[in-house]
Amino acid sequence: MTKQLFLLNITKAIIYVYKSNKYGNPMLRQGDTGDWIGTFEGHKGAVWGVALNPQATRAATGAADFNAKVWDAIKGEEVHSFQHKHIVKSVNFSTDSNHLCTGSNEKIVRIYDLNKPEEAPQIFSGHTSGIRHVAFFDNNSTLVSCADDKTLRVWDRNSGQEVKRLDFPATPSSMEVSKDGTIITTSHSNIVTFWNTKELTKIKEFTVPTQVNSASLHQDCSIFVCGGEDFKIYKFDYNTGEIESFKGHFGPVHCVRFSPDGELYASGSEDGTLRLWQTTVGKTYGLWRCVEQTPAIQENAAVINNKQEVPAN
Repeated sequence: MTKQLFLLNITKAIIYVYKSNKYGNPMLRQGDTGDWIGTFEGHKGAVWGVALNPQATRAATGAADFNAKVWDAIKGEEVHSFQHKHIVKSVNFSTDSNHLCTGSNEKIVRIYDLNKPEEAPQIFSGHTSGIRHVAFFDNNSTLVSCADDKTLRVWDRNSGQEVKRLDFPATPSSMEVSKDGTIITTSHSNIVTFWNTKELTKIKEFTVPTQVNSASLHQDCSIFVCGGEDFKIYKFDYNTGEIESFKGHFGPVHCVRFSPDGELYASGSEDGTLRLWQTTVGKTYGLWRCVEQTPAIQENAAVINNKQEVPAN
């Protein structure tokens, strides 16, 4: 039944979902150990998007049953359910947790006031194809979204109008706003690009050895990770472009994200697994215990030009 695993958000806990043919069951796990905490049950269709609020007290999900739901992340109970007219692909909380934004195959971005859930949402129209990702940024005063129409658009919440736009040569497969809100990370085809959020000007761009499905920038902007169709995780030095690649998955990688403390990153794959990776290999953290590498272990890492490839432990 299981086809894909999408990982959308990491705090001290990880919320992720197995996308199945019939029902999606988002699960919550401890971020540093992977221990299972609980499962949110209620959707009647495959779940496409998940998120945790900054305080990790609320979870949100979007699904093929045309609903976006908000959950009590402590008790596991459903708090709100918002009906849409098509598949909900993306959900995200504002930084103050008072609002929820959603993006759907209706080509519409919505904002719901969680303190007044009965009120009609604010609607942003302009995309011409289904929306893949949507997020708040700039102190929640604006939204950014990307869609199958090969565009990224920035929306002003006060006017409800599109204020900036980027056009891509291919559909953007992922989008992430940096923790400090200054950089947007996007991927399309085999390219990862970093944009200044104020002017939407290109900061840097990197070519990856495979088609990229997801990319995530470390909070200190020293490295970024990405994954895609060749089953590997790639870690780039943001300044020099030096590459490391890591084997472990047995299917395409659909999502990668750093933890807020930057100590680890997680990857979700079509092989039905979620994997946790150390940012600094060998450092004591969670289940990882620092051990001195032996020469035999070091010999297992092959270096080709500026690219290092190691097997997963």
